[in-house]
Amino acid sequence: MAQTSSPPLPPLPRASTQGHQARHLLAVPDDVAVDEVEVLALSRFSGTRWDVVPADLPGADLPAGRIAGPGEPGVLRLTRHSHVHGPYAPSGDGFEPGLPARSALVFDVVCPRERWDDAPYPGGGDRDGLARAFPAGLPTREEERVVQWLIAAARRLGGAVRLDVAGLWDPAEAQRRGAGSGVVLTPDPGAAVNLSVWSDVWLDPQAAHRVLQEVHPRVVLATQGAEYQGPPQGIADKPLYPGEKMDPDLRREVHARADDFDIAALQAPVVLDGYGLTVDLGHDGWVTVEVSGDEVLPLLVKELPWAAAGAICYRVVWDPPDQFEAQMEFPQAGLVVARKRAADLVAKVAAAIHAAVGGEIADESEFLLAPEDLG
Repeated sequence: MAQTSSPPLPPLPRASTQGHQARHLLAVPDDVAVDEVEVLALSRFSGTRWDVVPADLPGADLPAGRIAGPGEPGVLRLTRHSHVHGPYAPSGDGFEPGLPARSALVFDVVCPRERWDDAPYPGGGDRDGLARAFPAGLPTREEERVVQWLIAAARRLGGAVRLDVAGLWDPAEAQRRGAGSGVVLTPDPGAAVNLSVWSDVWLDPQAAHRVLQEVHPRVVLATQGAEYQGPPQGIADKPLYPGEKMDPDLRREVHARADDFDIAALQAPVVLDGYGLTVDLGHDGWVTVEVSGDEVLPLLVKELPWAAAGAICYRVVWDPPDQFEAQMEFPQAGLVVARKRAADLVAKVAAAIHAAVGGEIADESEFLLAPEDLG
C-alpha cells in the first residue's frame, strides 16, 4: 500500500502585521516537531493555546480552536496580542527570507511593537546579540518577553531567529517605519549552563553534601562561617559620627540593649530555610548549589499537585572566572573551554540531586528537561 505524505508547507507570506505590530521569525531544523514549540510556549506564557491547529498535529487540545484547512498554517496564541503562525516552509512567497541553510520549519511571530526610545547602552553585556538586532532601541514590555522567549526557544531547539523583519518584505510596513534590522541570531546552546531541580523533598545540608561528594570530592558546605565575636571593644564609648551629642550614659544603655537582643537571637533555635554548597574549580570559576524554598515556580512545575503550595529549589549555578567576558556574545576561547567543563559538572550535580529528591529539572530559561537529557 502506498504511503501518503504530508502536504507541503505553505511559504512565508510577505505581510502578516498591522502598523502597531512587530514581526519575528523562528527557524528550526527538521528534527524538531511542532508540538515541541507548543511546549516551550506553555513553559513561558500561561495563556498559550491553539486558535488554529496544524492539520498534522495529533492530539492537540481544542477547547476553542479549529483544525487548519489545506495549505493553512496553524495559529498558536501566546497572549491576547501575540501569536505564532506556522509552520511554514523556509522560503518566502516571492522573496528570500534569509534564514540559515539547515532551517526546515519556520514560525512567523507577531506581537506588539514596543521599543525603548534610546539606543542600547554601548559596551554592556549582550550575550544574545540583541543590541545588534535592535540598534535604535531594545524591545520592552510584551515584545521584550516574546523576543526573550524566541531566543531561548532557538537555543533549546538548535534553531535561529531573524528579528524585526516586518518592513523587509511588506512595502506598506516599510513605508510606515522603514525596514527593520532583520538580524539573524543563532544562540549558542553552550551559553546556557545553569540548571534547577524542583522537588517536594528537602535534603538536609549534610545529606546534600554526601550526595554531591559522589560527584565531586571537593564540594564543601557554605554554612560554616566565622564565630561571632560580638561588637568591637569600646564601641559604646565612641560617638556615632564626629560631633554627635548623645549623652554617654544613654549611648551605653542603647548598646547594652542591642547586645541583649543579639545574644537572645544567637541563643534561639536555628531555623534553616536555605543553604549552599560550593565547588572551587580553580581557573574555571565556581559551581554553587543554592537550596531554598520557593513559591514562584516555572509554569509547568506549579501545575503539579506536589507543588501547589511551593517547592524546594536546588539551583546549580556556574560562577565564571570573568563575569564580564561570560556575558559577551562571542567570548574568548579560554572562557568557552571553562564554560564547557563547568557545564559538564553542573549537569552531573543536577542529575545526582534529581536522583536523590525526584521532581523536575529545568534549564535557566525554565524549560523542563528529562534526566536523560543531562548526559
